[in-house]
Amino acid sequence: MSHPFRFGVVSMGTPPHTRSSWLDQARRCEDLGYSSLLMPDVPSVGGLAPFSALTMAAAVTTTLRIGSFVFNNELRHPLLLAREAATLDVFSNGRLELGLGVGYGPQESQKMGLPFASGGERVQHLQETIDIIKQISTKERVTYTGKYYTIKDVAGTPAPVQQPHPPILLAGAGERILKLAGREADIVEVAIMFQESNTSIEQKLKWVKEGAQERFPARELSKTVYYLHITDSKQKATAAPGGPQVPVQEMSTQQAIEHLLALREQYGFSYLKVHEGQIENFAPIVARLHGR
Repeated sequence: MSHPFRFGVVSMGTPPHTRSSWLDQARRCEDLGYSSLLMPDVPSVGGLAPFSALTMAAAVTTTLRIGSFVFNNELRHPLLLAREAATLDVFSNGRLELGLGVGYGPQESQKMGLPFASGGERVQHLQETIDIIKQISTKERVTYTGKYYTIKDVAGTPAPVQQPHPPILLAGAGERILKLAGREADIVEVAIMFQESNTSIEQKLKWVKEGAQERFPARELSKTVYYLHITDSKQKATAAPGGPQVPVQEMSTQQAIEHLLALREQYGFSYLKVHEGQIENFAPIVARLHGR
């Protein structure tokens, strides 16, 4: 049984965003029926800091979920991350989606003068972070001793509104991170290269299933659709910001709906994310498919 469609907006929060333009964007996402407004965590790029910006977005909306896409686990101690996340869940009245990842690559760490561990070590760091977050969310006092992190008799406050914890999104493309995501996450973001082969995508989903085992049907599968521009929409989309430019596929509203239905039927992807330059352009798809 497939999950119903829902749609998120990923915003870098980079200039020229002002206070008013950021809040207007949050309201617009909610008005158009988007499920979430998400922010990446790339300090070297600049722009708005995610915890502060998401708190402001939550303050001017009522149903829009807010979250990270994704917090770089290598930049924060798990206890500090858990405390910030719980506070954001409280201030949003239970609308946080906690996206976590192992880092975007060595360049970000190098720019900040931080060590960049091996892929296997970073996945283990993330496992321990998740263990701590889940305990902090439900216990009054927590003591934890792992290979990489240790905390002693710390208060599990504030408690998040969403129990046992805000939904966790894990993003990745490799075997170790996708098996971890299947095992621990509520939402699994499967990173897919443009025009990646069906065999490769199916292998990534197999890793998720191996991690999730009997819990796989409960996992919400997610991916970005930055490549999809709607030709008969009232407003054109802009290119995805930063990094390699994503090759664009132009489709009519009906063609895009058929494409996304087939994508869900074949792979199970139901939580689809656009970037902020697609908000208006993609609105006809959201209106037709959200909740379907």
